Amino acid sequence: MRTDLSSHIKLEHVSKRYYRPESEVELISLTRYEKVNTHVVDTPLEGAAYAAMDVAHTIEQCVRERGRCVIGLGAGRCAMDVYGELVKLYFADKVSFNNVIAFNLSELGLGVTDPDGQSTLKRLKDGFFNKVDFEPENIHTFSARVTKENVVKLCKAYETEIDEFGGLDLVVCELTKTGGLAFNEAGSTSMSSCRLVSLSNEARSRIAESYQCENSPKTAVTLGISNILNARKIISTAWGESSAKAVFNTIEGNINDQYPASFLQLHHNVKLVIDLDAASSLTRINYPWKVTSCDWNSNLLRRALVWLCEQTGKPILKLTNKDYNDYGLSELVALYGSGYNVNIDIFNDIQHTITGWPGGKPNADDTYRPERATPYPKRVLAFSPHPDDVILAMGGTLRRLVDQGHEVHVAYETSGDVSVSDEDMLRYVMLTERIERHYGIEQNESIKASRTKLIEDLKKKVPGDPDTAEVRFFKGQIFVCEGITSCNYLGIGEENVHELRLPFYTSHPYAVGRVTEADVMPIKELIEKVKPHQIFFADDLSDPYGTHERAANAVLAAIDMLKDEPFMRECRVWMYRGLWGEWDIDHIEMAVPMSPEEFQYKRDAILKHQSQVHDAPFIDPEDEQLNWQRVLKRNQDTACLYSRLGLASYEAIEAFVQYHPIQ
Repeated sequence: MRTDLSSHIKLEHVSKRYYRPESEVELISLTRYEKVNTHVVDTPLEGAAYAAMDVAHTIEQCVRERGRCVIGLGAGRCAMDVYGELVKLYFADKVSFNNVIAFNLSELGLGVTDPDGQSTLKRLKDGFFNKVDFEPENIHTFSARVTKENVVKLCKAYETEIDEFGGLDLVVCELTKTGGLAFNEAGSTSMSSCRLVSLSNEARSRIAESYQCENSPKTAVTLGISNILNARKIISTAWGESSAKAVFNTIEGNINDQYPASFLQLHHNVKLVIDLDAASSLTRINYPWKVTSCDWNSNLLRRALVWLCEQTGKPILKLTNKDYNDYGLSELVALYGSGYNVNIDIFNDIQHTITGWPGGKPNADDTYRPERATPYPKRVLAFSPHPDDVILAMGGTLRRLVDQGHEVHVAYETSGDVSVSDEDMLRYVMLTERIERHYGIEQNESIKASRTKLIEDLKKKVPGDPDTAEVRFFKGQIFVCEGITSCNYLGIGEENVHELRLPFYTSHPYAVGRVTEADVMPIKELIEKVKPHQIFFADDLSDPYGTHERAANAVLAAIDMLKDEPFMRECRVWMYRGLWGEWDIDHIEMAVPMSPEEFQYKRDAILKHQSQVHDAPFIDPEDEQLNWQRVLKRNQDTACLYSRLGLASYEAIEAFVQYHPIQ
């Protein structure tokens, strides 16, 4: 059973010429905007193997020249992938660590003494040191006696210890999704040294995910940017679409302490190893026509014309040959004979994505429609990571499907209990108490005791404490009931709303559990029961908390198991985005428009999730909008983009991309 299929989703074919050029001359041209030496690979596994081989060669060279190699090691997930490949090289007799001196780049909390607790040193030992021939005395880390009172002194001592070994020959670390190195997050300067740092919410979520734990420390001790830059060589890694923004700002952006990894531009011997998803925002991948001649396909043509329209302020059909020539796209004029021919081709291509019939229009020619006319009506199954995600992302589409006569089912993969505040829960407890008093309802002692315990558990909580299982269940049911109310408002009956309670989430408050067969089987059984003609699932893989990625992997694993079933061969699978991003127009294959009235209907459906619309805990610090406000704006922005391109003007648009099961 494959539970990592989300990492195999490729929205387009990227020519290898853009990241595997055949000559140094072409490489120089492709990377003219890049200020850090970068190696792009197809997959994280390939990247880890490449980085590991580079580390092995560096160790061999240092040992040959100086008798030893001094390495600083991070313990991020990407870095751990590299160490896994180094272990393979060790067992293949291609590298030895007998003469390697290792320094831990960072450690969690203060005074780490629990051998089984969260510790980067323990993570390095379990995943690397104990599997190869490191000498125990060659492994160095921060003192377990660190306190707030002596942390400055002990940090200086740690730096001195590194200096006594002649400094670091090599640093291996992960570039975080926020553009940090080790625990040097936003605000860290190039002169920052070894110190105690306060961890951001994003960093703590990353730690919880990496360590498969419910809580994470609020502080850490870390080597600073200056310590890392003092190393003779640096190898950093980053995987996945969620890292793309940080990668771009590190490689092509200006040096900025909001992205501490951008200080790597100051180092003379850096290599950043990234996969294609992480590289997706780089100029040579995103706008290759700026740096080379292109291998044109429909996706790249769309992107180029959208970019050209934005540069000129013109809709597609008003672009001229001069516009193409002035902005470096004369190659398209030569290929198509004229700019007008390009305009018509791409205008029609984008126009065909728009449909008011997301389930297919019966008795209609569907040659240029994104969905089939038959069968009609269809059975539709939409998976939602949390009870509100499917409404946020495709509430307008769900209403269309219901109104057009299709049988619509919604499945909640997780309850989303951590999104419900203590205040909301206490309000419902207070409501039940008042109703009981008014009607003179007598509860037995067991029920009274349970309710008293719920309230006491909440009162005893301090920030960072997880909820008890009972509190989590109560909060989860609040969210689920709001979701059912929202579905009912859209015309989906409660009998067609399915609560799956997948173990990866219910076992861990922050959804850090791994996807297992126990998560996949309930989804598989529901698909077999419904036998849908359409499946919708969330591809919000930029979710920093990891819930959406795991939810997607559970759905994809079930689809993979069923893909050869006759009913599945007649089923189309569509991916939606909402909470953590939107599809770029060059990827959109189905665009479902909404009128002002329909958009208001969707907004009203979202507002049925009362626990999420005022004090939802996850607010974007950059714009301070609530999640539902941000999603609605994305729908409007997509419609505005279509309008600016000269297509029909709508109030809002929900967008989808088709998923093709991996054979």
